[in-house]
Amino acid sequence: MGRLLAIDFGRKRVGIAVTDPLQIIANGLTTVASGEVYQFLTEYLTKETVDKFIVGLPKTMQNEESESMKYIKPFVSGLRKRFPTIPVEMYDERFTSVIAHRTMLEGGLKKKDRQNKALVDEVSATIILQSYMDSKNNIKFQ
Repeated sequence: MGRLLAIDFGRKRVGIAVTDPLQIIANGLTTVASGEVYQFLTEYLTKETVDKFIVGLPKTMQNEESESMKYIKPFVSGLRKRFPTIPVEMYDERFTSVIAHRTMLEGGLKKKDRQNKALVDEVSATIILQSYMDSKNNIKFQ
């Protein structure tokens, strides 16, 4: 069994989170510059098996695609083209940045660390991944 890899894509930075090989626990992996994400993933995939990419789907409060989809759609197309054997699934990412900030605050991180946007992106990717996994587990147990 391979890992699930979540991507919180932004114009400047990309937060990345992965599961353990048994797909039980979501962990933040890193944050990379947007222009370096494909290279990072190529290198990562030489060392680890990934079963699926989970990409954050930005939506508005009206459940419509947000403005940032114009950047994410080309990224997802490139992801599918470069890694055609790995399925890509998009997952609602509403509120992940807010939840990430709250999690960091409750975790006792200092203000300077909470202002680190790269860390916020990594935590957001972890929240996307954990939420995705929770939603799949709820379906299995119903």
